[in-house]
Amino acid sequence: MNPSKTSRRQFIQTLGASTLISTDLSTKASSSPLILPKKTFSANDKIRIASFGMGIIAFENMGVIARMPEAEFVAAADCYDGRLARTKEVFGKEVETTRSYQKLLERKDIDAVIINTPDHWHAQMAIEAMQAGKAVYIEKPIIQKIEDGHRIIAAQKQTGQVAIVGSKQFRSPLFQKVKTMIRSGAIGRLNTVEATVSRNNAMGAWQYTIPSDASEKTIDWKAFLGTAPDRAFDADRFFRWRKYWDYGTGVSGDMFVHRLSGLHFILDSKGPTQISATGGVRYWNDGREAPDILMALLDYPATSTHPDFTLILKANFADGSGGGPSYTFIGSEGVMELQGGKLSVRNNRRSEASEEALIEGYNSVRTFAQDQREEFVKEFRQYKRKIPQIDRYDFGGEQVFQSPDDYDAGIDHFSRFFNAMRGNDTIIQNPTYGLRAAAPSIIPNYCYLEKKVYQWDPSNMKVV
Repeated sequence: MNPSKTSRRQFIQTLGASTLISTDLSTKASSSPLILPKKTFSANDKIRIASFGMGIIAFENMGVIARMPEAEFVAAADCYDGRLARTKEVFGKEVETTRSYQKLLERKDIDAVIINTPDHWHAQMAIEAMQAGKAVYIEKPIIQKIEDGHRIIAAQKQTGQVAIVGSKQFRSPLFQKVKTMIRSGAIGRLNTVEATVSRNNAMGAWQYTIPSDASEKTIDWKAFLGTAPDRAFDADRFFRWRKYWDYGTGVSGDMFVHRLSGLHFILDSKGPTQISATGGVRYWNDGREAPDILMALLDYPATSTHPDFTLILKANFADGSGGGPSYTFIGSEGVMELQGGKLSVRNNRRSEASEEALIEGYNSVRTFAQDQREEFVKEFRQYKRKIPQIDRYDFGGEQVFQSPDDYDAGIDHFSRFFNAMRGNDTIIQNPTYGLRAAAPSIIPNYCYLEKKVYQWDPSNMKVV
């Protein structure tokens, strides 16, 4: 049997239960959860943090926390000994390191857990941590399987613990600027959004470096697999897990989810109702299962906060332009482009015109016989037809806005997490928000694998 085909089939089957909302909080490691009371913190208390997983994003996250006086990094769990050794080298020998995340859940002095693991571990670890009385910061995407999102939501409600998703880019002041401008009619009526995340290098395509000492002696392979299908040790799967359906969610969960998190904030949207996708492995023919090029179309219905529009998601790991993340918001009277720390706005509005110019604007009238032309002009004047006008938000051409030089999205996001733990802030990116971004982000994988269109219920968060 072909293992790749088996894992692909299993990946597709994970969607089957997504129409059910599960409230079963039991997990493989904890069938009788102990739900502890929430802790309270004074302004002078340091919040003590543990990290589950110490890969690339973990070192980035813990590096941010190390610069924040209100928090302290005290413990880390990872399946690879080399990462645990490096943790002590970078963050200090006093940081406890272990292969067992369960051991850290037993520590009463740990207040919060940052989950920086492969996607297939997110739900189980988040639920166990909340049941153990810890606040949780869950890296994106919040889930690998859609039904697990409902389990996380239920666990958060039952335990009352603070839970936040780690897709932090939309915290930028530029996203608030886009939100304000779209609502003010800066580009007229929104009809299309294009969101791109492209790359053109090996690291961007998940070809991460594999250390020479990688083996079952230095890596707890069984612990890494968890609930994933059992198979022989494979260093490529361990260090480059994003390429494989058993552990990751491909470009959808790695990158598309950021775009939807930001878009939903800008438009106060719950999500799309129809999703389709296409793509393939076009360049990185290294045995990977997840495509290196994926494009998706998501149709959003009209709501009280935005008109109906189409979202185009694009990811290309062999983009000769160099790539990079960007949004383009296209409206009837202009375009906004958000790329990195720069926002540009260009307008091309219909101008007021004389009656004669308006009539001549109907080019086809020029081809009519004189009697038909006269009849058209008479009717035009009778009903006072005019080209529709939309309330203006005039920028006088192109305007450019820059993000503040001293703004740090990581500091901002973690500060809100810690403030919420102290009862001083409300979490926007809670598990429900996270699921509404993650589910329609990863559904393009199913569209790609099954070559079909999916219908999504954004209110109830389930496949129709």
